[in-house]
Amino acid sequence: MNQVVVAVAGAAVLVLVCVLLARRMLPTRRSLGSAEDRATYETLHAASLAAPALRGGLSPDSAARCVPHVRTLLGTATIAITGTGDPLVWDGPGEVGDVAPLVDAVLASGTTQVAGQAIVAPLSVEERVVGTLVVVDDEAFAGTVRATTEVAAWMSTQLELAELDKSRTALMEAELRALRAQISPHFIYNSLGAIASFVRTDPERARELLLEFADFTRYSFRQHGDFTTLAEELRSIERYLVLEKARFGDRLRVVTRVAPEVLSVRLPFLTVQPIVENAVRHGLEAKDGTGTVTVLALDEGTDCVISVEDDGVGVEPETVRSALAGAGDVASVGLANVDERLRTVYGDERGIVVETGPGLGTKVTLRIPKFSPA
Repeated sequence: MNQVVVAVAGAAVLVLVCVLLARRMLPTRRSLGSAEDRATYETLHAASLAAPALRGGLSPDSAARCVPHVRTLLGTATIAITGTGDPLVWDGPGEVGDVAPLVDAVLASGTTQVAGQAIVAPLSVEERVVGTLVVVDDEAFAGTVRATTEVAAWMSTQLELAELDKSRTALMEAELRALRAQISPHFIYNSLGAIASFVRTDPERARELLLEFADFTRYSFRQHGDFTTLAEELRSIERYLVLEKARFGDRLRVVTRVAPEVLSVRLPFLTVQPIVENAVRHGLEAKDGTGTVTVLALDEGTDCVISVEDDGVGVEPETVRSALAGAGDVASVGLANVDERLRTVYGDERGIVVETGPGLGTKVTLRIPKFSPA
């Protein structure tokens, strides 16, 4: 990602240089700054308007929305954007047939081509040419050729960012599907068994538990939204723990402390729930006597700090490291899945922190930014 940011900055600087050189002769008006200042503002403004369209990927719609702003950047008579087939948009005098051989040459070579009044520069994503930027002007000056090439490079960077966004979204969706697929059949069978045990002895209790089970599964398998609020996630956790308490009875104690200020914090869907399930299944099930699960969500500056702690059997730290590295067994997939999704959304510094040891219980902590572009 850092390389992408550097590429964006480098391309933007080159675009600014080209435009500033082309506009040095603008008359000076003190109230608006120097000619160079005004050219800088205009260039940045045009680039900011073009970027959102390009971040949607290369399509007829995005090309049509982008072209007016690219024209502002280059100031030429004709601007066109093509894909690998037919032109996506052509704006200005001339015909696409006039430059078709040049476009084909650029698609084949991946380098800028110039012929007469036409300049065609490649649009590339990960070294793969996906289209071209076509400029037709009165004369293909060296400065225009350089500016066209640099603007095309900047556009390519925006298209690469669009691909990264799609890849990240696809990865998160795949990981979420994997997490849903591994929601414990063991838990489902035990919950239904606990509900069945109340059918004759306490029908009203059985009805309440069945409604809790329905709400829990409805939330866990919902089909819309990659993100949820902490309040929604905690409600699902409460339903889960009600069902587990019906099975464990007095053996399971739950302590919850949540700062009201963080209830509206948005976080990836099914982030905390798998950790709580892990605490019950692997921390307390194998423990004799009473066990406690403590769920805290605290307001700490710009972060919401969430911790899930159990006083169960604990585990070897090396086992946890292996699980987070993707080498754990099926039972460890949930923990690794949550860690990977947090790192994908917020960066590597936002992975989960696990404190554990044999016989010492386990504490899992995660820090969610209260305000984030994600």
